[in-house]
Amino acid sequence: MMGLLVFKEKLKQFYGKYDMYITPLVKFLVGAAAFYLINSNIGFMPRLKNPLVPLIMGLVASFVPYGMTAFFAGCIILAHVSQVSLEIALIILVLMLLVMMLYYGFRPGDGYLLLLTPMMFFLKIPYVVPLLVGLSGSLVSVVPVCCGVCVYYILMYLKQNAGLLAGSSMSEMAERFIQIVKTVFGNELMWVMAAAFAAAILVVFIIKNMSVDYAWSIAIIAGVITQLVIIFIGDYNFNLPVTVGPMVLGILASVILALIYQFFVFAVDYSRTEYLQYEDDEYCYYVKAVPKIAVSAPDVKVHRIYSRKSTKHERNS
Repeated sequence: MMGLLVFKEKLKQFYGKYDMYITPLVKFLVGAAAFYLINSNIGFMPRLKNPLVPLIMGLVASFVPYGMTAFFAGCIILAHVSQVSLEIALIILVLMLLVMMLYYGFRPGDGYLLLLTPMMFFLKIPYVVPLLVGLSGSLVSVVPVCCGVCVYYILMYLKQNAGLLAGSSMSEMAERFIQIVKTVFGNELMWVMAAAFAAAILVVFIIKNMSVDYAWSIAIIAGVITQLVIIFIGDYNFNLPVTVGPMVLGILASVILALIYQFFVFAVDYSRTEYLQYEDDEYCYYVKAVPKIAVSAPDVKVHRIYSRKSTKHERNS
């Protein structure tokens, strides 16, 4: 444990020293990974499927906020989708506009969740999203996360039915649009996952703010249990196509990532908890103080010690 704490302190010092280089690098990696996943899963436009596109967009993402990266990713998604179905492109556009209005009206800074949620689905670890959002976000973050779930399942519907959608004529657009809306928004799995994510964010957010020992760890476990319960209830009621094996592996990986995040963000020592009481003219205050775990990185200096004086021959050599 002490070795991990020392590594954490060294990492913090390294980040503080090279922040101006690390932050753009992380943005580049996130942006390049996002555009690569988009092109590899729904790459319907040949020009945008060029391998250089993720690299170029990653370079752009390294100089702009994450919200702007999410906007560019949305434009790329719309360009790919419009090659197959203008109706689905319109549906995704409406979802993005809805999130943008709520994003700018309530909590600026959460727009990246609309991009992060489908990415985690593509990486088979979507269950980590409500855990991290509940630990570090707010209840308003439920909106972009749930919309991100909807975007993922819309893209999966497009990927599975690209041949049928591309073969339809323009004269059938109105009828086809109604059919797509009924099929997409009638997907029980999509709504069950959105409900599971929303409930998990709520549970994690409430528990991690409680004044109990190991609140963050309890919140992570409770968030996982909440997701599992809602998914199994939905599976029982709607007979959902849920594969248990990949889901269990994804949940285990999500729990590990959430615990790693907790270690680097909220590592405290509950064994040294103090309870303080003081008052002023109007109130009595009861405070629970939990110190953070912090260690100083060892400063190792090596001194050469010579047991005897060097001879003239050794000095010359």
